[in-house]
Amino acid sequence: MPNKTIRLTPPLALTAAAVLLAATACGGRGDDGAATAQGECKGQQTTGITSKSIKLGGIYPLSGPSSAYGQIPKGIKAYFDYVNAEKGGIGGRKIDFTVRDDGYQPPKSVEEARRLVEEDHVFALFQTLGTPTSSAVMQYANQQKVPQVFVSSGATKWGADPAEDPWTIGWQPSYSSEGRVYAQYLKKDKPAAKVAILYQNDDFGKDLRNSFVNAIKGSGVKVAAEQTYEVTDPSIGPQMHNLASSKADVLLDITTPKFGTQALAADADDTSWNPLHIINNVSSSSTVLKPVGFARVQNIVSAAFLKDPSDPQWANDPEMQLYKAKLGKYAPGLDPTNAFYSLGWASASAMDKAVTAMKCPTREGLMKSARDLKGVRSDLLLPGVTMQTGPGDGYPLETLQLERFKGTRWNLFGKAIDTRKAA
Repeated sequence: MPNKTIRLTPPLALTAAAVLLAATACGGRGDDGAATAQGECKGQQTTGITSKSIKLGGIYPLSGPSSAYGQIPKGIKAYFDYVNAEKGGIGGRKIDFTVRDDGYQPPKSVEEARRLVEEDHVFALFQTLGTPTSSAVMQYANQQKVPQVFVSSGATKWGADPAEDPWTIGWQPSYSSEGRVYAQYLKKDKPAAKVAILYQNDDFGKDLRNSFVNAIKGSGVKVAAEQTYEVTDPSIGPQMHNLASSKADVLLDITTPKFGTQALAADADDTSWNPLHIINNVSSSSTVLKPVGFARVQNIVSAAFLKDPSDPQWANDPEMQLYKAKLGKYAPGLDPTNAFYSLGWASASAMDKAVTAMKCPTREGLMKSARDLKGVRSDLLLPGVTMQTGPGDGYPLETLQLERFKGTRWNLFGKAIDTRKAA
């Protein structure tokens, strides 16, 4: 949203300065007088929220090797523009969403978080993207007692210790859950599988890889070879060559989009190796598959928790129809079948639900709401998938469904799996 500059006449400027000084004396609290007058809400942080507006800040790699993720905030902005224009915001509060670019570099992520909190005075950090980058922000956010809500990463750490990091919570199913789903699938359908694993050498890659390896212990599924890559590597050609030499019959591909495309292309080019290719959810978008060619990625497997906007089975689905209509209206020119836009829309809808459920319009109130979701649906979640949190459960979404790519789209198969029970 564009920034607005308000020029104050001298008397108004003095009044504004007095109000600001009073707020500063109270530690930045009291922006919404009505909120602080309500019993349990009194004294809680109201920076960035008034009776008419909420300031949110997101951090994404709009540039650099992971810039494909930079499409997600476009879907988020379209959702917020829609609710601002047609619903008067969320609970009567217009959403002001500011996006910063960190290039997927953790030090830059912290720098941008500081700008959002200390210069833009946002109410919450919503959708910081990436495991290493959001990990870097987490310590700062918790020190400052600023909500870091619905992190765009499936790292297990976001819900692992609410007492240690009470101001941070994830959203999407955890990577450890995803690893257990793939292990469960192979133990049932390919019980003697030999698996080659490619994974990004950071918390993201290790989280999913370790979960998968732990889940196959004691079974006939074995790891035949492993290769890592750095996010700064120009290519994963050598790693793919080494994995192919193992002659494993399954490739577990734990990559971010740029490298997911490279791995799919290398697999398709190597006609002497034809493994079952399992690609993790974060690289299952058509944005990753299209450059390789749909004909060359047939029968690859992944896991999903959201409706695929390119899947015709959802053509008459009210949530999908709303998404496509409003994306076309508020973000004309964007391809509604791009799963990154629908992911952004779905996460913004989830934020809508959390903000709506706040009993106190405060930072503390937002965290309490996010940690007390009871079977709540947000737009575009697959049937049977709801948000569920509680005192001992810091993971809003933990249900996944396997899918196989056929023709030009993903096809769901089997039943939705509650990964809390997957083993």
